[in-house]
Amino acid sequence: MPHFNSLANLGWQAFFQQQLSLDEWDNAIPARVIEQNKSAIAVATESGIFNIPLLASSPDMVVGDWVLLDDQQNILRLLDRKTCFSRKAAGSKLKKQLISANIDTAFIVSSMNDDFNLNRIERLLSLVNESAAEPVVLLSKSDLSETPGDFVAQIQALDPFLVVEGINCLDEESVNKLSPWIKEGATIAVLGSSGVGKSTLINTLLGENRQRTGDIREDDDKGRHTTTRRSLIALDKGGMILDTPGMREIQIADCKDGIATTFADIETYAEQCKFSDCQHQAEPGCAVQQAVASGTLDPRRLNNYLKLLREEAFNSASLSERRSNDKALGKYYRHTLSEVHKLKGR
Repeated sequence: MPHFNSLANLGWQAFFQQQLSLDEWDNAIPARVIEQNKSAIAVATESGIFNIPLLASSPDMVVGDWVLLDDQQNILRLLDRKTCFSRKAAGSKLKKQLISANIDTAFIVSSMNDDFNLNRIERLLSLVNESAAEPVVLLSKSDLSETPGDFVAQIQALDPFLVVEGINCLDEESVNKLSPWIKEGATIAVLGSSGVGKSTLINTLLGENRQRTGDIREDDDKGRHTTTRRSLIALDKGGMILDTPGMREIQIADCKDGIATTFADIETYAEQCKFSDCQHQAEPGCAVQQAVASGTLDPRRLNNYLKLLREEAFNSASLSERRSNDKALGKYYRHTLSEVHKLKGR
């Protein structure tokens, strides 16, 4: 792992500096979480990289977070996040899983083959838009597609202001298109399903084969999982880049604003519906269904919008109920302990 000669190289910005008191600025050491596992985190400072064991009292941290350390490398506190990626934990677990923090730009990578999926891209866009990071869609394997322009056009139709780039992740000249986002102080996340070229892209940006890659399966163009943990990597051209394991399941929760931003066209139509609580199914005066009937709105896009809203509402309600139950259980435990102490004093 490289060493860093300035906080700026690590992505330190005014947003974080403004959170420090004068005493903290003089005595505390800013450090960024660059890797994590169940028992420890790796943090980078101006003077080097350290492994810090996780304790029961440690704050809930994720790769990309900024923390303040004392001179013994103990965590003093976690700084507020500028942006944060999260999802509902995979499977049936009723909890939110943090993915990364303080990301400036998210590269959403999708390959130009049978794995290309607009629904998945819209799901990731909702996640990125909720986080407040800037989304950039990268369509990989452009060298293997006979009609790369058709793939780009499909993405651009989702949002004319969305930045879309077709690239060959193996070609350095092609990857140079990304230089406007890769600069000192910037932090990039790379999102996408397994096998779309995320690790290959990072290797090309690094100029070395640091990230392990795997071939896709020829029968269905699906990728093999290669990255096994989230890690923040320094780039020679400046900035930091986060590689994430291919996430086969991204269930969204607490993401209503992100969905609204991603489907801004449908939200605009919805404002013209006759009823404010219109469900955009068979209600009279539904401007959204009228847009579908006139060919202005793709029914696939509407169906995915409604699906994501249902999923978001269900998961958010489940998480809210879990938080409420946990709070009530904690109150019960505190009350029980208090009663036990009272009885001991008799």
